[in-house]
Amino acid sequence: MGTLPKALLWERTDTTGTDLALLDDRRGLHARGVASAVDPIPYLCRYELVTDETWATAHLDVSVEGGGWLRTLRLERAAGRWRVTTAEQGDLDRALANAGHAPAGLPGTEEPDRLHDAIDVDLAGAALPNTLPIRRLGLLGAPPGTVHRLTMAWVLVPSLEVLPSDQTYRVVDEGTIRFDIDGFGADLSVDKEGYVLRYPGLAERKA
Repeated sequence: MGTLPKALLWERTDTTGTDLALLDDRRGLHARGVASAVDPIPYLCRYELVTDETWATAHLDVSVEGGGWLRTLRLERAAGRWRVTTAEQGDLDRALANAGHAPAGLPGTEEPDRLHDAIDVDLAGAALPNTLPIRRLGLLGAPPGTVHRLTMAWVLVPSLEVLPSDQTYRVVDEGTIRFDIDGFGADLSVDKEGYVLRYPGLAERKA
Protein backbone atom coordinates (compact mmCIF):
# COMPACT_ATOMS: atom_id res chain seq x y z
CA MET A 1 0.00 0.00 0.00
CA GLY A 2 1.58 3.27 -1.15
CA THR A 3 1.62 6.50 0.80
CA LEU A 4 -0.67 9.40 -0.07
CA PRO A 5 0.79 12.93 0.00
CA LYS A 6 -2.06 15.05 1.40
CA ALA A 7 -4.04 14.92 4.65
CA LEU A 8 -7.33 16.71 5.40
CA LEU A 9 -9.14 16.62 8.73
CA TRP A 10 -12.75 17.58 9.40
CA GLU A 11 -14.55 17.86 12.73
CA ARG A 12 -18.24 16.98 12.70
CA THR A 13 -20.56 19.78 13.82
CA ASP A 14 -23.80 17.76 13.79
CA THR A 15 -22.48 15.20 16.29
CA THR A 16 -19.25 14.25 18.04
CA GLY A 17 -16.86 12.87 15.47
CA THR A 18 -14.00 13.44 13.03
CA ASP A 19 -13.03 12.48 9.49
CA LEU A 20 -9.39 12.17 8.40
CA ALA A 21 -8.74 11.69 4.67
CA LEU A 22 -5.35 10.95 3.09
CA LEU A 23 -5.31 11.60 -0.63
CA ASP A 24 -3.46 11.94 -3.92
CA ASP A 25 -5.18 14.18 -6.50
CA ARG A 26 -2.51 14.47 -9.17
CA ARG A 27 -4.43 12.26 -11.67
CA GLY A 28 -8.00 12.14 -10.48
CA LEU A 29 -8.46 11.18 -6.85
CA HIS A 30 -7.24 8.33 -4.67
CA ALA A 31 -8.27 8.77 -1.05
CA ARG A 32 -8.30 6.69 2.10
CA GLY A 33 -10.26 7.91 5.09
CA VAL A 34 -11.13 7.06 8.68
CA ALA A 35 -14.20 8.63 10.27
CA SER A 36 -15.76 8.20 13.70
CA ALA A 37 -19.05 9.39 15.18
CA VAL A 38 -21.39 8.68 18.08
CA ASP A 39 -24.72 9.14 16.29
CA PRO A 40 -26.92 7.15 15.92
CA ILE A 41 -24.54 4.76 17.76
CA PRO A 42 -20.74 4.86 18.11
CA TYR A 43 -19.02 3.62 14.96
CA LEU A 44 -15.76 3.67 13.05
CA CYS A 45 -15.93 4.09 9.27
CA ARG A 46 -13.01 3.33 6.94
CA TYR A 47 -13.23 4.13 3.24
CA GLU A 48 -11.20 4.14 0.05
CA LEU A 49 -12.37 6.25 -2.88
CA VAL A 50 -10.84 6.11 -6.36
CA THR A 51 -11.81 8.10 -9.46
CA ASP A 52 -10.53 8.17 -13.03
CA GLU A 53 -8.62 11.16 -14.41
CA THR A 54 -11.89 13.06 -15.04
CA TRP A 55 -12.90 12.66 -11.37
CA ALA A 56 -15.69 10.20 -12.24
CA THR A 57 -15.97 7.51 -9.56
CA ALA A 58 -14.30 4.19 -10.32
CA HIS A 59 -14.89 2.48 -6.97
CA LEU A 60 -15.70 3.09 -3.32
CA ASP A 61 -14.92 0.62 -0.55
CA VAL A 62 -16.43 1.24 2.89
CA SER A 63 -16.39 -0.68 6.17
CA VAL A 64 -18.36 0.45 9.21
CA GLU A 65 -17.81 -1.18 12.59
CA GLY A 66 -19.31 -0.83 16.04
CA GLY A 67 -19.79 -2.87 19.19
CA GLY A 68 -20.79 -6.37 18.05
CA TRP A 69 -21.25 -5.64 14.33
CA LEU A 70 -19.42 -4.94 11.07
CA ARG A 71 -20.67 -4.11 7.58
CA THR A 72 -18.71 -3.72 4.34
CA LEU A 73 -19.62 -2.32 0.93
CA ARG A 74 -17.88 -2.15 -2.43
CA LEU A 75 -19.29 0.03 -5.22
CA GLU A 76 -17.68 -0.31 -8.64
CA ARG A 77 -18.56 1.69 -11.74
CA ALA A 78 -17.52 0.54 -15.20
CA ALA A 79 -19.02 1.13 -18.66
CA GLY A 80 -21.84 3.14 -17.09
CA ARG A 81 -23.02 0.36 -14.79
CA TRP A 82 -22.63 -0.13 -11.05
CA ARG A 83 -21.73 -3.35 -9.28
CA VAL A 84 -22.52 -3.59 -5.56
CA THR A 85 -20.99 -6.12 -3.16
CA THR A 86 -21.73 -6.29 0.58
CA ALA A 87 -20.98 -8.38 3.65
CA GLU A 88 -22.19 -8.30 7.26
CA GLN A 89 -21.09 -9.72 10.61
CA GLY A 90 -22.91 -9.40 13.91
CA ASP A 91 -26.19 -7.53 14.37
CA LEU A 92 -26.37 -3.79 13.68
CA ASP A 93 -30.14 -3.76 14.21
CA ARG A 94 -29.73 -5.13 17.73
CA ALA A 95 -27.16 -2.44 18.54
CA LEU A 96 -29.52 0.23 17.21
CA ALA A 97 -32.48 -1.18 19.15
CA ASN A 98 -30.44 -1.20 22.37
CA ALA A 99 -29.80 2.51 21.81
CA GLY A 100 -33.48 3.22 21.14
CA HIS A 101 -33.22 3.59 17.36
CA ALA A 102 -35.17 2.03 14.49
CA PRO A 103 -33.64 -0.84 12.48
CA ALA A 104 -31.21 -0.02 9.67
CA GLY A 105 -31.82 -0.78 6.04
CA LEU A 106 -29.97 -3.65 4.39
CA PRO A 107 -26.48 -2.82 3.07
CA GLY A 108 -26.14 -2.17 -0.65
CA THR A 109 -29.07 -2.19 -3.04
CA GLU A 110 -31.13 -4.91 -4.68
CA GLU A 111 -31.65 -2.66 -7.73
CA PRO A 112 -28.26 -1.35 -8.93
CA ASP A 113 -29.92 -0.20 -12.19
CA ARG A 114 -31.51 2.62 -10.14
CA LEU A 115 -28.00 4.07 -9.95
CA HIS A 116 -27.61 4.14 -13.74
CA ASP A 117 -27.51 7.94 -14.02
CA ALA A 118 -25.03 8.37 -11.14
CA ILE A 119 -21.40 9.22 -11.86
CA ASP A 120 -20.44 10.42 -8.38
CA VAL A 121 -20.80 8.85 -4.94
CA ASP A 122 -21.84 10.54 -1.71
CA LEU A 123 -20.93 9.08 1.69
CA ALA A 124 -23.19 10.25 4.51
CA GLY A 125 -21.34 12.27 7.13
CA ALA A 126 -18.25 12.82 4.94
CA ALA A 127 -17.32 16.13 3.32
CA LEU A 128 -14.76 14.77 0.85
CA PRO A 129 -17.20 13.34 -1.76
CA ASN A 130 -18.64 16.82 -2.37
CA THR A 131 -15.39 17.61 -4.18
CA LEU A 132 -16.09 15.00 -6.87
CA PRO A 133 -18.76 16.92 -8.85
CA ILE A 134 -17.04 20.24 -8.09
CA ARG A 135 -13.84 19.07 -9.79
CA ARG A 136 -15.45 16.85 -12.45
CA LEU A 137 -17.75 19.64 -13.68
CA GLY A 138 -15.19 22.45 -13.42
CA LEU A 139 -17.27 24.44 -10.94
CA LEU A 140 -14.25 26.21 -9.43
CA GLY A 141 -13.81 28.37 -12.51
CA ALA A 142 -17.46 28.58 -13.54
CA PRO A 143 -19.39 31.89 -13.42
CA PRO A 144 -21.86 32.51 -10.56
CA GLY A 145 -25.25 31.00 -11.27
CA THR A 146 -23.86 27.92 -13.03
CA VAL A 147 -25.99 24.99 -11.91
CA HIS A 148 -25.89 21.22 -12.39
CA ARG A 149 -28.56 18.74 -11.34
CA LEU A 150 -27.10 15.33 -10.61
CA THR A 151 -27.98 11.84 -9.46
CA MET A 152 -25.57 10.50 -6.83
CA ALA A 153 -24.99 7.01 -5.45
CA TRP A 154 -25.68 7.92 -1.82
CA VAL A 155 -24.26 5.59 0.83
CA LEU A 156 -26.01 5.81 4.21
CA VAL A 157 -23.94 5.32 7.36
CA PRO A 158 -23.91 3.12 9.39
CA SER A 159 -26.32 0.91 7.41
CA LEU A 160 -24.36 1.16 4.10
CA GLU A 161 -27.65 1.14 2.24
CA VAL A 162 -27.16 2.68 -1.24
CA LEU A 163 -29.82 4.96 -2.71
CA PRO A 164 -30.05 7.17 -5.80
CA SER A 165 -30.06 10.79 -4.64
CA ASP A 166 -31.03 13.84 -6.70
CA GLN A 167 -28.73 16.74 -5.81
CA THR A 168 -28.04 20.21 -7.16
CA TYR A 169 -24.73 22.09 -7.20
CA ARG A 170 -24.85 25.82 -7.93
CA VAL A 171 -21.93 28.26 -8.08
CA VAL A 172 -22.49 31.21 -5.72
CA ASP A 173 -19.04 32.78 -5.97
CA GLU A 174 -15.38 31.76 -6.26
CA GLY A 175 -15.29 30.07 -2.87
CA THR A 176 -18.91 29.04 -2.36
CA ILE A 177 -20.96 26.22 -3.89
CA ARG A 178 -24.66 25.89 -3.05
CA PHE A 179 -25.62 22.27 -2.39
CA ASP A 180 -29.25 21.09 -2.28
CA ILE A 181 -30.68 17.65 -1.54
CA ASP A 182 -34.28 16.67 -0.75
CA GLY A 183 -35.26 20.12 0.50
CA PHE A 184 -32.05 20.63 2.49
CA GLY A 185 -29.58 23.25 1.31
CA ALA A 186 -26.15 24.43 2.43
CA ASP A 187 -23.58 26.90 1.13
CA LEU A 188 -20.32 24.95 1.04
CA SER A 189 -17.17 27.00 1.59
CA VAL A 190 -14.38 25.44 -0.50
CA ASP A 191 -10.67 26.06 -0.95
CA LYS A 192 -8.88 26.69 -4.26
CA GLU A 193 -8.74 22.95 -4.94
CA GLY A 194 -12.44 22.38 -4.32
CA TYR A 195 -12.15 20.70 -0.92
CA VAL A 196 -14.75 21.65 1.66
CA LEU A 197 -13.66 24.09 4.36
CA ARG A 198 -17.07 24.41 5.98
CA TYR A 199 -20.25 22.43 5.46
CA PRO A 200 -22.89 24.14 7.64
CA GLY A 201 -24.62 21.64 9.85
CA LEU A 202 -22.15 18.83 9.11
CA ALA A 203 -18.42 19.56 9.35
CA GLU A 204 -15.58 22.08 9.45
CA ARG A 205 -12.01 21.61 8.24
CA LYS A 206 -9.36 21.71 10.94
CA ALA A 207 -6.32 20.85 8.81
